[in-house]
Amino acid sequence: MNALVVLAAILFILMTVIGKGKGVRSFFALFFNFAVIFITIIFLNDPNVNPITMTIIACIFISIINLFYINDVNKTTKTAFLSTVISTVILLVFIFIVTDKARIQGFGEEEIQELGMFSLYIGVDFVKIASAVIIMSTIGAITDAAIAISSPMREIHFHNPDISRQELFKSGLSIGRDILGTSTNTLFFAFFGSYLALLIWFKDLTYTPGEIINSKIFSAEMITILCAGIGVTLVIPITSWITAYYLVARK
Repeated sequence: MNALVVLAAILFILMTVIGKGKGVRSFFALFFNFAVIFITIIFLNDPNVNPITMTIIACIFISIINLFYINDVNKTTKTAFLSTVISTVILLVFIFIVTDKARIQGFGEEEIQELGMFSLYIGVDFVKIASAVIIMSTIGAITDAAIAISSPMREIHFHNPDISRQELFKSGLSIGRDILGTSTNTLFFAFFGSYLALLIWFKDLTYTPGEIINSKIFSAEMITILCAGIGVTLVIPITSWITAYYLVARK
């Protein structure tokens, strides 16, 4: 507990010194996002609540915190928020279909031993739960990509107000291509870094490469990474078009 307090204090001091007021808001946004996720988990335990609907609501609140609370309400955050919501809804439909067809919902055989004493008849649709987990894992990357594209496009339009909508849209796509590679690699290493212990466990169990690839846990993580990459890629043209339309229309 003391270590957590010390690390949190160091993070708060650094974010305050470097980020000033926005850094302080970013620090408290971490706790607000945690509260949203915690409340979402509580509602997902209710069989009468649709996990997909609850996930969309949670993603909207997370986007509001990450965009409007941290960066205030302006042209950049408005277009980034709209792009995030549209991309999330499209991606959620795609994720639900992939999760259902890939059969990655539920628990893998490596987890059954630890859960053998509990009842799995909890009255919850595991396909929807798996879809909710994947989309919640990607909402941060989608929001980050949206604001990373919308903000430079606003600056381009500010310094060149006579730019056409098509040229501004192409500029947004060019910006998106620059951040696409780093964003997808960040997602890849973040997920694999968190599941490094699982890979070591596979090695101790003398799994063959084929058994690792066909493992439900490994497949679920790979699908999460790929869906996150698809979401980041999808938000690039959506944000570019919405921002270009909004800024030029405003002129």
